[in-house]
Amino acid sequence: MQTDISKVDEIVMRYGRRKENLLAMLLDCQEEFYYLPKEALEEISKQTGTPFVKVLHAATFFRAFSLKPVGKYPIHVCMGTACHVKGAPRLLEAFERELQIKKGETTKDNLFSIETVNCLGCCGLAPVVTVGKDVHGKLRQANVSRIIKKYRSREGSDA
Repeated sequence: MQTDISKVDEIVMRYGRRKENLLAMLLDCQEEFYYLPKEALEEISKQTGTPFVKVLHAATFFRAFSLKPVGKYPIHVCMGTACHVKGAPRLLEAFERELQIKKGETTKDNLFSIETVNCLGCCGLAPVVTVGKDVHGKLRQANVSRIIKKYRSREGSDA
């Protein structure tokens, strides 16, 4: 997959090529590409005059960033105590079956990726899953297919 450097240029220009806006630039790149491609990091380094190692350090330090492609709709399955007890491991298996990928992987169409998190902080809704910024609580395995279809329909793809 080729990185559209013109998109990186737009992002860097938006922040006036100022190195103190590095994190904002990285966040915008993450939103644009769903991860931080090496080419984008190199371009940010070049245009802001920030050593590449510092750009890479910021990109790897914060959990909000990923150096490998993640789905447009990242799925985070909470594995905190309340969620675990109420069936989160079975939910994870259901998402893996439905999407035909494992935890840490991304679907071929780059729409979904699956990760686990230690706690989402909404134990009263256990078990909880986030899809992008949307929170889905009190889930059962039977809900998984419907949730995936909802996001696929936004893309005009029911595959």
